[in-house]
Amino acid sequence: MSSVLAESWSTVSRLLGLIRFSHTVFALPFALLAAILAWQTPGISFRWQDLAGILLCMVFARSAAMAFNRWIDQDIDAQNPRTAGRHLPAGLLSNAAVLLFTVICSIGFVVSTLCFWPNWLPLALSFPVLIFLLGYSLAKRFTVLCHYWLSAALMLSPIAAWIALTGRVDAPPLWMAAILFFWVGGFDLLYACQDADFDRQKGLFSIPGRWGIPAALKLAAASHLIVVLCLFGLWWSAGFGMIFLVGIAGISLLLIYEHAIVSPQNLSRVNEAFFQVNAVISLGILGLAILDRWVSPV
Repeated sequence: MSSVLAESWSTVSRLLGLIRFSHTVFALPFALLAAILAWQTPGISFRWQDLAGILLCMVFARSAAMAFNRWIDQDIDAQNPRTAGRHLPAGLLSNAAVLLFTVICSIGFVVSTLCFWPNWLPLALSFPVLIFLLGYSLAKRFTVLCHYWLSAALMLSPIAAWIALTGRVDAPPLWMAAILFFWVGGFDLLYACQDADFDRQKGLFSIPGRWGIPAALKLAAASHLIVVLCLFGLWWSAGFGMIFLVGIAGISLLLIYEHAIVSPQNLSRVNEAFFQVNAVISLGILGLAILDRWVSPV
């Protein structure tokens, strides 16, 4: 029995590593922020089942998309020295296990939308949303906009949370979606610079591979400049106060730092820029918003 439990735990641990579960921190804070703002609007009351629905939908949707990505890209990953050690190319997980995990997470995402009942929109939209999320995994095969397909997938999180709670779309979640779109697109460009030569050799579509690393870094910087402008839009539309306004300056400095440590000649700190800095940014935006509301409630 102990050996069965140990093997089961090992498989679960490998699946969590496969999907980079820790990277849920990028979009989840925006979904939670959208929910917090929605609960403060007239006529929208807090329900524990709604909070559970948001958490479950976020985890299941991202897990399904990431597992599918690893499954569909396993042959490409096996040829890339940077990714050859991933779970499927290295034989740490089987195709069947990853496909089963993808199916279970996909079903879990759809079922979790029932937490928002009697609002039927989340259930009705769950199928096209899931198809769009899974479709990202194919994008690198036919469009250089694959980086922004990823960001478009993540930008759905605050919009979806808002619709689930209110049944409509308003300005605050749209500004959050814009922040996610340009922020994630920008840092995915930084991350993709590591594979520029490989993508070019294999005929894959990526901006660093097709247009070069300097052009990719400039586009990433432009995207992150737009993020700062969108943060002001969120500040205005959500009625935040001085704390969030000052926080925008801090977020801007983090974005500047993220670009300062990456250059065409030195990509050694891409992972630091990709995860550590961006994790602070996403959690920081959520924390600033909560603190602002706590100090200056609407």
